[in-house]
Amino acid sequence: MEGGIHGSSDGSAFKECFSLSWKNPYVLRLAFSAGIGGFLFGYDTGVISGALLYIRDDFKSVDKSTVLQETIVSMAIAGAIIGAAIGGWMNDRYGRRTVILIADFLFFIGAVIMAASPGPSLLIVGRVFVGLGVGMASMTSPLYISEASPSKIRGALVSTNNFLITSGQFLSYLINLAFTKAPGTWRWMLGIAGLPALFQFILMFLLPESPRWLYRKGRSEEAERILRKIYSENEVEMEIRDLKESVEAEIKEKEASETISWTKILKTTTVRRGLYAGVGLQVFQQFVGINTVMYYSPSIVQLAGFASNQTALLLSLVIAGLNALGSIVSIYFIDRTGRKKLLVISLFGVIISLGILSAVFHETTSHSPLVSSRSTSLKAYTCPDYNSASNSASWDCMKCLEASSPDCGFCASGANKLFPGECLVANDTVKNLCHSEDRLWYTRGCPSKFGWLSLIGLAIYIIFFSPGMGTVPWIVNSEIYPLRYRGVCGGIAATANWISNLIVAQSFLSLTQSIGPSWTFLIFGLISVAALLFVLTCVPETKGLPIEEVEQMLETRALHFKFWKKRTDLLDKTQGA
Repeated sequence: MEGGIHGSSDGSAFKECFSLSWKNPYVLRLAFSAGIGGFLFGYDTGVISGALLYIRDDFKSVDKSTVLQETIVSMAIAGAIIGAAIGGWMNDRYGRRTVILIADFLFFIGAVIMAASPGPSLLIVGRVFVGLGVGMASMTSPLYISEASPSKIRGALVSTNNFLITSGQFLSYLINLAFTKAPGTWRWMLGIAGLPALFQFILMFLLPESPRWLYRKGRSEEAERILRKIYSENEVEMEIRDLKESVEAEIKEKEASETISWTKILKTTTVRRGLYAGVGLQVFQQFVGINTVMYYSPSIVQLAGFASNQTALLLSLVIAGLNALGSIVSIYFIDRTGRKKLLVISLFGVIISLGILSAVFHETTSHSPLVSSRSTSLKAYTCPDYNSASNSASWDCMKCLEASSPDCGFCASGANKLFPGECLVANDTVKNLCHSEDRLWYTRGCPSKFGWLSLIGLAIYIIFFSPGMGTVPWIVNSEIYPLRYRGVCGGIAATANWISNLIVAQSFLSLTQSIGPSWTFLIFGLISVAALLFVLTCVPETKGLPIEEVEQMLETRALHFKFWKKRTDLLDKTQGA
């Protein structure tokens, strides 16, 4: 299974991946069944962004507390941190398939609890259960796919996991839109996630364990039986021999050394450097801001000046669709272009798009419509802070939304939303009165002529992020570690991903409230520059290489800085052997 360098992987991996549907549907069945774990991950990421709009409408305590909104989102991430942390140990002890089954069970229970929750407290409990399942699946699904895939199309098949993540996000927005008018709105949105979890549980129950894990546990006959279904007759004997030698070497090392510990990991040069690269990629994947877009995209759209929940969800659906499209592009390019080149191109686009978003939100917040002082039928509901302000003539929409005793909203002008409007007390009665006059009601952002530019910035961000930074960190982490350390190191990297995810999700709304969205996106842009430098200096190219060559690169720090050129040295070395 470790394989050699396959000369066809550059040009034909994508075609071979999809030709499996008639050549060897069994491999495709393994990949897509395990990949449903990615679908669940994506669905939960996307669905909470839309459900949160309606949870705020149902529970006023949530609407008034930015921290409570962040907690509802981030408790699933906290659960995922625990799930990923124990997932590495469980993967090595009980197997990849067993961990996926446990993850499905936890996800299903969490979905039921969320759908039935009478208040924010039980909703948060359900989010923790869902997070436990997502955390286990996030590291186990790509690992299972990687170990059950022919090496020459391994990258393309692992990319299907990311495709299913983005497909789950896209479907979640469709479901959010479908239930906007239904009684219970967000309960349906969150509860329906239990169905794909149940579906994957049934599929995985009927599938075998990873052949690599079986070999490690001495169940060689079972492993060989599975490998004969995965590989063609002229390939299988070589793959069985390579895997047997790899596992025997690992067992000898295990017998001659102590159990895996932090000391052992940090003292082993190749493992330590691999861990730096793997963990660094996972941390930067989150710190460049992707899950602010996925968890809060409807809220970001509203901050950009689009008032209604339905409009925000519809526009967010476009962003999710581009994300899914980007993951398809990744499947095509991952074994053709290479991991490192995709990362560099991805980060260049991310940096440009975050610069656009920062500039747009600066203009949006600094050029919001003024508050009108003329008397209207809604004058009785004027915001108390505005009435008592000595500088009320300078008030604009942004200043109105900052009022907090009580909270106030902005009723835009009926003639043109960019004309001066009214600053009124924010409650359902005033909101309905504003709408009855065919005027837009704003509580989370202000009318702006620059709002459409924010959508372009978000679209560019997703188009560049998804094929590279969205997919490659998971693929690199499934390839970069020696077999013996793969489960533990993969668990460490996934845990780092979720901790970073938690930090971003728990701080984004608070950051936009305290320093504004413009500075928030600028910070993400600067982090993206740091991520680009990290990729150039610390991440090796693992495309099509056996683990022995990857270890050699890590040992010698041969990180292939001229990533745009093919590695003829390794190809020549392999062919000479």
